[in-house]
Amino acid sequence: MAHTLSPGAPGTAPARRQLDSAAIAQARRELAACFQLAALHGFEEGVCNHFSAMVPGHDDLFFVNPYGYAFSEITASRLLICDFDGRVIDGEGEPEATAFYIHARVHRLLPRVKAAFHTHMPNATALCLVEGPPLLWLGQTALKFYGRTAVDERYNGLALDDAEGDRIAAAMGDADILFLKNHGVMVAGATIAEAWDDLYYLERAAEVQLRAMSANRPLKPVPHDIAQRTYEQMRAGDAESARAHLASGMRQLRARGIDFDA
Repeated sequence: MAHTLSPGAPGTAPARRQLDSAAIAQARRELAACFQLAALHGFEEGVCNHFSAMVPGHDDLFFVNPYGYAFSEITASRLLICDFDGRVIDGEGEPEATAFYIHARVHRLLPRVKAAFHTHMPNATALCLVEGPPLLWLGQTALKFYGRTAVDERYNGLALDDAEGDRIAAAMGDADILFLKNHGVMVAGATIAEAWDDLYYLERAAEVQLRAMSANRPLKPVPHDIAQRTYEQMRAGDAESARAHLASGMRQLRARGIDFDA
């Protein structure tokens, strides 16, 4: 299902950059931890899904996982740094083709997106396979995403060119969560921690909704005014909560002996 990326700008040597700052090293560790945590929670699908994050101090470079590795194999040093033309500036290997065409275009066209996580995680993806709105406003966890979602109704095959990446970026627009019908989900964050936090709770909300739907009893939605107020309460502390959530996850990985820092 995964595809190799044809080299971009043949004959053009990547420009040398200063990529050894403390902020860059920390971003590497945090993003590598997200891959490992996603693997532990069963959010990955073989070698086909991908996370990216902008490189601190460089508005034209992004981290992404290399082609051919499962999430559980990703460490800080294994991450690639690529430019928007598909050149690998740092790291060994190449990005998977759809990873490049989706993430390069999302980051280029939506500068607010500092981290972009794309998965086919089972419960959120299951909601992409049914007619109508994917996420319903039924439970407290779902309300974290109230007013923050968009839906791409037009599945268009694999993202193997800039045009499809542009289409996905346009579908995301101002949303933080994009449900790609017949495909999977994209989560966009202002930080790596916030993207991880949203990814985790999105899958939890989807899981609970599917269980409720399977009961074959009427669903009880939250009224708009309560949903809006709860969303505002959650968002007021989301950035801080997300940092704590990721820090907790990193401690748990280290306690398990998972060396994502390498």
